Amino acid sequence: MPRVIMHMDMDAFFASVEQRDNPAYRGKPVIVGSPPDQRGVVCAASYEARKFKVRSAMPSRTAGRLCPAGIFVRPRMEVYRAESARIMAILQEFTPLIEQVSVDEAYLDVSAHADPDLEVDAAIEAARPMAAAIKQRIREVCGLTASVGISANKFLAKLASDFQKPDGLTVILDRDKIDFLRPLPVSAIHGVGPVTAQGLEALGLRTIGDLQTTAQPLEGVAGSFATRLRQRALGNDDRELDLSEERKSISAENTFLNDTDERPKLRAALKEMALDVAQTLARHGVGALTVQVKVRYSDFTTLTRQLRLEEPVTTNRELYRMACYLLARHRLVTGPLRLIGIGVSTLVAPVQPQMRLGF
Repeated sequence: MPRVIMHMDMDAFFASVEQRDNPAYRGKPVIVGSPPDQRGVVCAASYEARKFKVRSAMPSRTAGRLCPAGIFVRPRMEVYRAESARIMAILQEFTPLIEQVSVDEAYLDVSAHADPDLEVDAAIEAARPMAAAIKQRIREVCGLTASVGISANKFLAKLASDFQKPDGLTVILDRDKIDFLRPLPVSAIHGVGPVTAQGLEALGLRTIGDLQTTAQPLEGVAGSFATRLRQRALGNDDRELDLSEERKSISAENTFLNDTDERPKLRAALKEMALDVAQTLARHGVGALTVQVKVRYSDFTTLTRQLRLEEPVTTNRELYRMACYLLARHRLVTGPLRLIGIGVSTLVAPVQPQMRLGF
């Protein structure tokens, strides 16, 4: 059976919801996030704001300088989550094989809808009407636009959905994948961050086409990712969709109004976040075998350190203690912090109280 994968990505999701709900915002540069006169970052930017090079995760002050006419709107996460649930329910009307990646994007495996006798490219092309129907259904029910990419694997489908945003529908046939990828920058490959991209460019490898033809060893730049990097450059990706609905991780973060390395403030923030994470663990009835701390310094350098445990932690006291241990062990508070966070993963059933071992 030919494999056919779609990637659905909402267009400027948070900002588009705000423009839909407030007609005065339509056609205007909307920036969802903290106001430019306060500490914080951009959560989302409308396409009108993106013309001024405003992007998500950018400091709000920078966004305010780049786009003086920008309309800053506080995020309404409950509204976005409710809208996301409606969108995912629409996708379920077309196939149950869905991997939700975030509140506004998902992969769909629609291979079963194709005639098993079709060649792969014919099967991919045959999925175009379904993609158009998904886009139309989202527009009718939610009043929002989505972009959809279709191809033979997750990597290509994701690239396709990004290709003609907003409101795009792009198909990458298997026979066209090498030519499609050739002019794209190496950074278009997921997993190639700024450091890896710089290393590849230093070797003269600036485009995916360069990667397709090079015989140079890539391990010195990409490490263990080198083999997958070559495969991605050729458009190959054998990853299956993750169809589990279990929550993979839980985290909480605190961005300080002013950078600080004052221990009382840091301890208070850690205790509050540990309580938040512990309460979420309790709601889901799970414990965590991995605890992580995250710090961001004044220059936006961000570090994370984690610890794997033999027994799952569940309480805020345990989480706070582990976070303090990680901060001290790795000497992470070497100067004022802009942000601090606690995260947990490897979620499992908690050990019964009578069976717990003391530390």
